[in-house]
Amino acid sequence: MEQKTLVLGVIGSDVHAVGNRILDYALTQAGFKVINIGVLATQEEFIHAAIETNADVILVSSLYGHGEMDCRGLREKCQETGIGNILMYVGGNLVCGKCDFESVKERFLAMGFDRVYPPGTMPETAIADLRKDLGITKD
Repeated sequence: MEQKTLVLGVIGSDVHAVGNRILDYALTQAGFKVINIGVLATQEEFIHAAIETNADVILVSSLYGHGEMDCRGLREKCQETGIGNILMYVGGNLVCGKCDFESVKERFLAMGFDRVYPPGTMPETAIADLRKDLGITKD
């Protein structure tokens, strides 16, 4: 089976690296090729890494509450660069303040993300979704 490539990073002015490392490890252990662009990543860095590695998925993490602002327009930029159909996942503390997660999820889905995860989501949840969305069957 062909190994699927994921671009993983923490977007914007966010320096929360622990969750990024946990995701990198869990995704690698699950058999994915992880291109981890680290923290403080721009939309352009996600896109450049995805193009350069012919990635199947962009995984965006944000913990400092400004994910909505940092992620707005990412799908359109992907379309402009020719990777408009790439799978896009996002998760973490995506907005400031107390907010109903369903409304947050709807906003990110409207921005073109395929999957949206609340804070505290375990890596296994995203791994199961990746396998489903990428058509990977366990050997």
